[in-house]
This record gives sequence, C-alpha cells and structure tokens, in this order.
Amino acid sequence: MSETNPLRGLTTISFWAQDVSAAADWYSQLLGVEPYYVMPDPPAPPRYMEFRIGDYQHELGIIDASFAPPRSSDDPGGAIAYWHVDDPQQAYEDLLARGATPFEEPTPRGEGYVTAAVVDPFGNVLGVMSNPHYLEVLERRSE
Repeated sequence: MSETNPLRGLTTISFWAQDVSAAADWYSQLLGVEPYYVMPDPPAPPRYMEFRIGDYQHELGIIDASFAPPRSSDDPGGAIAYWHVDDPQQAYEDLLARGATPFEEPTPRGEGYVTAAVVDPFGNVLGVMSNPHYLEVLERRSE
C-alpha cells in the first residue's frame, strides 16, 4: 500500500445489464475487443464479463443486474467515470450513433478539458473526456 495515498489507481469500472450478452456485444463492437474473462463458462448464460482496455489496461466489467447493490437505482446517475478520448465531440457522436442516449453534451471545462457523457443502451452512464493531465502522465510513463 502506498504510504502517501491509499487510492493508487482505478482498477475496474462495473456496469450493470439485464442482458449481459447484449451488453458485451455492444461494448465489443465499441471497443474493438472481446471480453477477456467470462463467468460462468459457456454454454451457461454469462453473468459477468470483463474487458481490459486503454493505455493502462483498465478493466470494464459487465455484471448481471440481479447482482446490483440493494440501494442502486435503475435511473442513470451517480458518479461518472470519464475515459480519456482524443476527440470528445467525435466520441460522443459515435456513441449516439451506436444507440446510446445523451446525458451530458460535450462541455468545455477550460485548459483543454472537455467532458461528455451518454447513457448506454443498458442504462449505464459512460463518460468521455479530453484530459491534458492524462496525456502528461502517459508521456512521462513512456520516457
């Protein structure tokens, strides 16, 4: 554990879906990769699937909605995790074209930061943003 900060990095974002297979198909098409982990093994219907994506191989889990915490809501909302993208406007438009619905239109936040969010076809809020800090950290890692 880090001496200075117990929150060392994002490991898994969990999304809920009534139809895990349909959600996995939608995200596979969006991300261009198949889930690397599926539980239980086929031929049983999937209850959990996980993707590793992006520069840091963060995990995106799709979980059967029957496992959602008791106080969760079917309405989109709560905390939004933003994934870095190179062009938030283009990413937002692409997500809408894939069947997502608007949650927050691309919004400049100053100094190169732009956020946007959609609701995926399964009721989860998916945030995208341009984040200069993310790019600085990525560049330092490659030095």
